[in-house]
Amino acid sequence: MHDEYARGVASASLALCLSIAGMVAAQGLPPQQTGIDWNKVTLLSKSTPTLQVVTNPMLNPGAPIHDGSFGALKALGADYVRFVPWLPYPKIAVAELDAPTAEKTSWDFTYIDPVTRDFLAATEGHSTIINFSTIPAWMFKTDKPVKYPDDPNQVFWTYTQGTELRDPTGKEVGDYFGRLVSWYTQGGFTDENGKRHQSGYHYTFPYWEVLNEVESEHKTTPEDYTKRYDAMVEGIRKVSPQTKFVGMASTLSGDNPRFFEYFLNSKNHKEGIPLDFVSFHFYAVPALDETLDGWQHTFFNQADGFLSTTRFILAIRDRLSPSTKIDTDELGVILPTDLIEIEAAKAMPDHIPHRYWNAAGALYAYLFVELSKQGVDVIGESQLVGYPSQFPSVSMIDYNNGKPNARYWVLKLIKDNFHPGDKLVANAEAMFGSPEVEVQGFITPQGRKVLFVNKTNSDKTVKLQPELANGTTLTIDDQTGDESPRAGKADGSELKLAPFAVTVLQLP
Repeated sequence: MHDEYARGVASASLALCLSIAGMVAAQGLPPQQTGIDWNKVTLLSKSTPTLQVVTNPMLNPGAPIHDGSFGALKALGADYVRFVPWLPYPKIAVAELDAPTAEKTSWDFTYIDPVTRDFLAATEGHSTIINFSTIPAWMFKTDKPVKYPDDPNQVFWTYTQGTELRDPTGKEVGDYFGRLVSWYTQGGFTDENGKRHQSGYHYTFPYWEVLNEVESEHKTTPEDYTKRYDAMVEGIRKVSPQTKFVGMASTLSGDNPRFFEYFLNSKNHKEGIPLDFVSFHFYAVPALDETLDGWQHTFFNQADGFLSTTRFILAIRDRLSPSTKIDTDELGVILPTDLIEIEAAKAMPDHIPHRYWNAAGALYAYLFVELSKQGVDVIGESQLVGYPSQFPSVSMIDYNNGKPNARYWVLKLIKDNFHPGDKLVANAEAMFGSPEVEVQGFITPQGRKVLFVNKTNSDKTVKLQPELANGTTLTIDDQTGDESPRAGKADGSELKLAPFAVTVLQLP
């Protein structure tokens, strides 16, 4: 009896779905309607929108887009900005490139200091997360010494060789990073041979992230990473006791839950070692033969998978270390052509369509809303500067003219309008699947605002509920290009959105 009933319900449901599908095919979906319930607050936002800055030659003094890039960073005024000198340019990332001997050491900040000073000047007055992410190669056991390029601007993708530290306790690594932090916070340091190196710097480092994408770099195990994390925290806290720490910077967050299980368990750490933040990354990566029409599905479908992974990580965090905060500090898109360039070690002709920047910006806006709903503390877009041969599709600066592109302007639009403490309110649920336009209402100290994100490569019209009619708008879309948001007004009871448009509507 129950089986017959179930079959009948299934048949009726299938018939209904086929009928709806037929109507949609014949007529298209009706315009999406807002259903914001301003009286139903779902949560108080904890989320800060921000970005990461990864060092590369285009950020060096004198580079063509140096001034525009750091000017845009300063104008943004974001908090929790992540700064990452990393492996492809050893002389810009590693302060001691050769092992010390009894006669001398190789400490050298010639190529590191200029971009670090410029970064700290551009973010003055705002919190930063510093991550010198590359351990000197000589600290690892390798078949032969790692030979790095003499030219500081020559890319070198194979610097991070070896998996086992020559000092298994990690103290050598901890001492290295302690000296590096002391250079910037205590005016200098004393090296392995007792010689004093003076810098004159007295910066404050509120947050330090311990290494980067450790599952990939050196193929680090959870056990080894946790031991290295503890050693680095001990080394840095000796010279900068007020610094808080971010752990993991995971690149394979959905592939290895054991990493989170192990690291977030305080029993696996030395006594007194803090677990202030844990961080992890997401990039949408489409297929090589996809175009904008494919990207509109791939970007957001992969993002939904990441959002599910985030829920899983939060459940582990809540069980093992509930006071640990969450930082998703690399969010973006990597086009497969970027990887081809890296494999070839050379730039290809610029091939990225202009609307791509809007699509990638819309993806960040969507992630901002959905990660805010999950209570993620820091939501970081990646990255300030990329260019042909160096992840061009991840750039927030137009590498042709040095101006901020649509990805930057989407971040600034969100950062200027939404802050921790805002109230997120409920929406009516879509009947089928995920709506093509993401809609989220916020109650802010400046009034009621709505964030709209067109997730499609086509024009969309949203039917507005009465109180939204004639609201003022700020929009990033094809038309704005590399310029700031365009001001406008809702068209009565309708809001028209260009492909991948991001709009903030302020209620009248």
